[in-house]
Amino acid sequence: MDVKSEDSASPEGEYAEEGEQATASSSASVLDPETKKGKVVIEAFPGPGALTRALMRLPKERIRRLIVLEENEMYYEYLKPLEDLDPRVKILKKSGYAWDTYEVIEENGWLDDVKKAPWDVVQTDLQFISHVPTNIMGEQLVAQFFRCIPDRQWLFKYGRMPMSIVLGAWMWKRLSAAPGTAERCKVSVIAEAVSTFTSSLPPSTLLPYEEHFHPVFSRESRQSKPELRKHGSPLLSINILPFAKQPIEKGALEKWDFCLRRLFVLKSTPIGKAIGSLAPGATTLIQYLSDESLPAEERLDLKKPIKQLTVHDWSLVLRAFERWPFAPEVRFA
Repeated sequence: MDVKSEDSASPEGEYAEEGEQATASSSASVLDPETKKGKVVIEAFPGPGALTRALMRLPKERIRRLIVLEENEMYYEYLKPLEDLDPRVKILKKSGYAWDTYEVIEENGWLDDVKKAPWDVVQTDLQFISHVPTNIMGEQLVAQFFRCIPDRQWLFKYGRMPMSIVLGAWMWKRLSAAPGTAERCKVSVIAEAVSTFTSSLPPSTLLPYEEHFHPVFSRESRQSKPELRKHGSPLLSINILPFAKQPIEKGALEKWDFCLRRLFVLKSTPIGKAIGSLAPGATTLIQYLSDESLPAEERLDLKKPIKQLTVHDWSLVLRAFERWPFAPEVRFA
């Protein structure tokens, strides 16, 4: 998440301020479902603040503090007065991309009253909401959200915090890609392994783009500038909740990342042939994957292509990798 946001006077893909309050209100209602007590909500990339204002209109017993992150000078100056209108609102001129932003939130004491919840129960006192920018950094950010879950990093140190985000349909296709589909990738597997994620609004609710979001780019400008081609594409609103029990155990993400990265390069190759690409001598893992003394559900079909592997299949691959005495030491740089 430590990547610099693009310096722009008009960040892409934010809620339009005028004329779209109905959309923002609908989104706020589903992004923050009713709870028995007020929660702390962190909103990143609010733009001019249509969704922010919709959240402020929710009953005070539902939200006791709204922390808004916006580093763009133009939008920040527009949002800052909201603090005077509602004491629950805290506007921070920091980027939602950067790790140190969330450290500043803690240093300000805005999360002091959020109690850490056991992992086997849902954290009902804290929620993260964001309209993720439709660019490469936005894609990286979404992937990072899911990667933080297994080791309970970032805001997940407070527990199984629910997230609600608006993202591009192209990113949703990658996240939700089923085994065997062209979009199936490393991000799909990790997301499916660590959380449940579902659409919170019918996709048609946010269509057409130009009636709900801004800035609106002409078709000609999007065709002529590659960096704009994803802007103006359909957007979806989704809710995410980490699993209490997940196959990627705490401390195992590095190994999953290593195996997924190495094997997805050969996504159309049967796992029995691709397994050797993990490291010299890795074909030894075949005996762990096909041992006939194991129950059928603990054996892997070696003819199955990489892109068709389910999360359960991947857990078998990782179990075999961990059993291998000569497995390479894996760690993040």
